[in-house]
Amino acid sequence: MASPQGALRQSLEFRLSAWVSALLLGVAMVAGVFSFVTAFEEANELQDDTLRQIGALIDRNHLPVGNAFTTLSDLASDPESRVVVQMLPNASGEAARSSAMPLLLSADLPDGLQTVMVEDHSWRLFVTTLAADTRFVVGQQTAVRDEIARDGALRSLMPFVILIPILLLVLRDLIRRMLKPLNRLASDLDGRSEQDLGTLSTTGLPTEIRPFVAAINRLFSRVEQSVSQQRRFVADASHELRSPLTALSLQAERLADTKMSSVAGDRVAALRQGIRRARQLLDQLLTLTRVQEPAVMAASPVSVEQVFRQVLEDLHPQAAAKLIDIGVISEHDASIILAEIDLMTLVRNLVDNAIKYTPAGGRIDLSVHAQEEGVVVQVSDSGPGIAPSERALVFEPFHRVLGNDEAGSGLGLSIVKAITDRCAASVALDYTDVAQSCGLRVTVTFRGSGRNAYTTTQR
Repeated sequence: MASPQGALRQSLEFRLSAWVSALLLGVAMVAGVFSFVTAFEEANELQDDTLRQIGALIDRNHLPVGNAFTTLSDLASDPESRVVVQMLPNASGEAARSSAMPLLLSADLPDGLQTVMVEDHSWRLFVTTLAADTRFVVGQQTAVRDEIARDGALRSLMPFVILIPILLLVLRDLIRRMLKPLNRLASDLDGRSEQDLGTLSTTGLPTEIRPFVAAINRLFSRVEQSVSQQRRFVADASHELRSPLTALSLQAERLADTKMSSVAGDRVAALRQGIRRARQLLDQLLTLTRVQEPAVMAASPVSVEQVFRQVLEDLHPQAAAKLIDIGVISEHDASIILAEIDLMTLVRNLVDNAIKYTPAGGRIDLSVHAQEEGVVVQVSDSGPGIAPSERALVFEPFHRVLGNDEAGSGLGLSIVKAITDRCAASVALDYTDVAQSCGLRVTVTFRGSGRNAYTTTQR
């Protein structure tokens, strides 16, 4: 059996979510890096333009620079973010670090923007020459500029940081919704009985899945044809065997009427019993073949009490031969919407099994009562019962409980199960006397939409 991790890796939903999420994260990372770099460069360019504009403002308006002065020193909350404006040293190169000249700069700096290291600090400088051949510089520390640019670039990444997780969650939910038709299709298939080989509906399925469903429908069609051929073969073989068995039965009866020794009489009696069992087996095979076919008879309300009465009339001689007390113990009748022959076959097989496996002098009770979930039909006997380990197997054709010498075909409960599967009913087995672990109670529940689907009357 596959481990949960292996099943998860094989999940189409997981693989789609993983691959699309990985692709989305990859694209988001590339876009985020591109956005960060672009915003960082634009912030630096904006600050370079600020330095140019300050220099142009001083040059255009002939503002006095004096020896040196610093802007934003009194207005900025962060002293490190100040912009420094100072005169360059004279042409002779004489310059000294003083409060009037906070930056010790070389006189041969070219005009324009440039990055210069000043006393182990990087500065971004804009050098320009006034009309009087006076040169001055506007500068700002590179670390401050980079911090401002980095903060602006990081703010540009916030939409990615916030929206990507939300997008991943929405994507996962969207993939799950897109795969819901597949889950419904799987539930439809899983909920079908073994006999339901009808075509699957393609309504609401994605276009890519419809060829797969069409292939399944074609497979169902071929399987149904194969199963129908097998059932027809069993039915035809049973019909063909009926004639020779009937002839053998007549010959055995005629032979039993002739004079013969006691030994020969015993052998003829055994022969007649074997022929009778073979004919019963053929009848059960034909019945099983019929109930396994899709329902063709129209369903109509059928009185359960009337079916009980007819079955008891047919099987009472067998029960009387074993001195079995058999009867109906429920006080109410109920009607079930079902083909009458199916309900008759179901009850007859249950009662016939009960008579066969109930010892002489035993008891068999039939009952029917309505509940919220539907009508419940029960057949209880005082026989040996069926062990819990055997209850799932007795519905298989020809399965016989070990240690039981009763003659039977092993098809009675298989026929009951086939009928309940076809009409969406359920069948359950239990002990009649749970404390003593004896007796068999068969409970068949015909489910419907509550009591309104059935009628109950006082007997």
